[in-house]
Amino acid sequence: MRERAPGLSVRLKLTLSYAGFVVIVGIAVFVVGFLVLRFLPEGNLYSESGLFTPGRGDLTEVFVRYAWYAVLALAVLGLGGGWIVSGLMLRPLRRITDAARAARDGDLAHRVELTGRRDELTDLADTFDAMLARVEETLEEQKRFAANASHELRTPHATMRTLLEVARADPAGVDLERLLHRLDLTNERAIRLIEALLALARSSRERALAPEPTGVDDLVATVVAEAGPGAGDLDLALVGTSGGIARIDETLVHHAVTNLVRNALVHNVPGGWVRVAVSGGADEVIVDVVNTGEPLSRELVATLPEPFVRGAGRTRGRADGTGLGLAIVASVARAHRGRLELWPRDGGGLHARLRLPR
Repeated sequence: MRERAPGLSVRLKLTLSYAGFVVIVGIAVFVVGFLVLRFLPEGNLYSESGLFTPGRGDLTEVFVRYAWYAVLALAVLGLGGGWIVSGLMLRPLRRITDAARAARDGDLAHRVELTGRRDELTDLADTFDAMLARVEETLEEQKRFAANASHELRTPHATMRTLLEVARADPAGVDLERLLHRLDLTNERAIRLIEALLALARSSRERALAPEPTGVDDLVATVVAEAGPGAGDLDLALVGTSGGIARIDETLVHHAVTNLVRNALVHNVPGGWVRVAVSGGADEVIVDVVNTGEPLSRELVATLPEPFVRGAGRTRGRADGTGLGLAIVASVARAHRGRLELWPRDGGGLHARLRLPR
């Protein structure tokens, strides 16, 4: 960080400004008084009763002498009063600076918590507190994400190492075809996980978007057609398309909708169904994916968009997902300044709604 040369404090600058302003106003008043004295006649005046009235010269001499005294007094009062007032005004800034230093040193739990009525300084303090809370929450999420990602990446590699160690310990008893098949499945799982992590990283950066006018109806219809062969005994249907054109990153949104449909197919019940619909208004496009399934609580549904969170007891086959599907969808929505909404479906299953601004 660049070192700055020492300079005057803001408090001293404000004090000098206050004092200078007071002195300038005082001088202006005295200049006006001096100009008024010019209308008095020269020389001393005497009334008929013999009373003495000083003339312009005497009054000007006295006025100028006491004017200098008054200017000096105003300067002292301006300096003293300005120092006190500026200190009171800058006290909240010191609290904000202390909170910033604490955050710089790693204490993100420290807050300014400035009291009083709303003004520019309380707005700054509240905004700074909100920023610290957001940074603290983001760092905690990143720590959990890193820990979970490490665990998820370690699992397939540990599995492959165990399979190889067992095969090495008893080469004669190894079923080579079965070993290769299990290694292939485990390796594919690791590849899917890494690709999902890369997609999540890209979708988290709004600057990485390449938005172009895209027919959302055709995009969703393509996703449903691609997912059809893997639906098995489930009834997968596209029930409505009225989304129209939107400026989106086609690749990312295609990935997000694919994750929603795949999630609805995997987390289902035998003989269940999945319904996909696209609708839109003047400002946004909405993609709804509804599926049957096991009953879900709102508490569980609220955690599903978090990375590596899986709905326990919701799978209809082997649970070979990465736990990043809905996290990627939520990240794609945020990158497009939209949002992902989830709520339990009456009778079991999930209703997922992806909102994308046009």
